[in-house]
Amino acid sequence: MKTKLFLALLAGVLLLGACKGSNYEAIRDDKAASNTDAALANADSTSAESTATKLVKTADMRFKVKNVRQTGDAIAALTAKMNGMVMHHQMQANIERSEDIRISKDSVNRVSAFSTTADMTVRVPSDKLEDYMTEVGHMGTYVTMRKMDIEDRTLDYLSEKLKLKNRQELVAQQKQGKVIIKNPVNVMLLKDDMVDQQIGGMRTDAEVKYSTVTLSFYQSNTIVQETIANDDPSAYQLPFFKRLTIAMNNGWSLFIELMLGVANIWVFIMLLVVLWMLYRYYRRKHPVWFASGIKS
Repeated sequence: MKTKLFLALLAGVLLLGACKGSNYEAIRDDKAASNTDAALANADSTSAESTATKLVKTADMRFKVKNVRQTGDAIAALTAKMNGMVMHHQMQANIERSEDIRISKDSVNRVSAFSTTADMTVRVPSDKLEDYMTEVGHMGTYVTMRKMDIEDRTLDYLSEKLKLKNRQELVAQQKQGKVIIKNPVNVMLLKDDMVDQQIGGMRTDAEVKYSTVTLSFYQSNTIVQETIANDDPSAYQLPFFKRLTIAMNNGWSLFIELMLGVANIWVFIMLLVVLWMLYRYYRRKHPVWFASGIKS
């Protein structure tokens, strides 16, 4: 009788344990399901974010125009009209060749042939890029080169976002004390990386929103004539009689300077004269000695 009672109690305990285990498994399955749903929600949000493509457009055009200056003003006006911005504008004129034609003693007619070119870099909204390029192309006589490039930076943008998110979570855990970073320099480097990634994402957004266009245009060589002063010093000589008078005055000045120079060395001149006279005297007095000296 006691044995039967003990077996009945043991069976009841086992049945109760089995019920509790089933309830625990059900609760654990519910938690796992909720975690799976959260992971799926995060994956859906990530995939939704990745579907926003990041296309960066750039364009380049080279063309010939009738007037470089007027075309530059027209391009600037068109850029402002389309809510764009001129980032760079440079105009340059180079003299190809030049010739001076003398028309009088002190003036010449200079004829110059020079070429004029201009370079512009503008940023326009990406959705208006095609229309902008078409209108700019109509400003030229003909287009020598036109191209457009599209770079897909979607994956790079998504990579930067995910890395930034991971760093933000790490910084948050560090502030809460869940993660301990002993070296403060590493914390600073981590925050600097976060700033760089944020700036990189903002730069990508700006490049996606506004496209960069490089324009280069030129015109035919231009001929310009201008009357200028003669820059040759030899053309500004005095008249003949004036130059003759100056030359005579210069001759008289040189003669005076020569006389003054002779006066400064008169002692040496007198010494030479005395020596020459002594030589002549001894030669007359002793002709035999001088004759024998010459023969020897």
